[in-house]
Amino acid sequence: MGDEMKKEVGLSAITPKSTAEIIADQLRDRIVEGYFVPGEQINEALLSSQLSVSRGPVREALNRLCQEGLLISRPNRGVFVIELTDEDVDEIYGVREMLEIGAAEIITAQTAQRRQEVSDALVKIASQLPAAIATGDWARVSRLDLDFHTTLVASVGNSRLLRAYTTLATESLICMINPERAYPTPSTLSHDHMAMAKLIAAGSMNEIHAAFHRHLSGAEDHLAGTLEARSRDHHGPVAATAQ
Repeated sequence: MGDEMKKEVGLSAITPKSTAEIIADQLRDRIVEGYFVPGEQINEALLSSQLSVSRGPVREALNRLCQEGLLISRPNRGVFVIELTDEDVDEIYGVREMLEIGAAEIITAQTAQRRQEVSDALVKIASQLPAAIATGDWARVSRLDLDFHTTLVASVGNSRLLRAYTTLATESLICMINPERAYPTPSTLSHDHMAMAKLIAAGSMNEIHAAFHRHLSGAEDHLAGTLEARSRDHHGPVAATAQ
């Protein structure tokens, strides 16, 4: 019995999220969902009052989102949702395509077993898209979309590459406000991701290059002309809750 109690089971301690992390998570979702529009000021005092928490955790949450690139702090003015232009969208998706195809090239040069492992991880994410689309959970759709592409890049195992890509992925969240408008053909989204996942296992770089270019350039073309329309979707104050 004593030996069984000492047995290592490879589990990690469960660390509860801090209040600041919970607030940051909810604000991030609200930004992606379009409750806050690009350029809108985030009122720290108002959030503190609505959430019934002190301003300390709210300030920490806002700082986290500033570090992620979703918000920008302007001296003597406050914190605002970052604004992106059509040119920004072009740059973000252009660099994303280069990094993702570069990551795919590294992975396809590895063993068939490793390619299959990466493909399986991508299929697992892609298989969750239809249910999220069917229920209209567009915040989850956008998260799964970016999780798919980030998982591909992370599979390379290069921390600097992943760090650079994560910044672009965060900026892509701003491009996707309002997510429902960001995905005009949801069924194509599910199909594209599943196809790209399976191409990784097959290892055909020509097909991978074509599929990723078609997918990302299509998203870029659609998003580039929608930035101005977002201001009409403002839903008013955030309805977040501190837990």
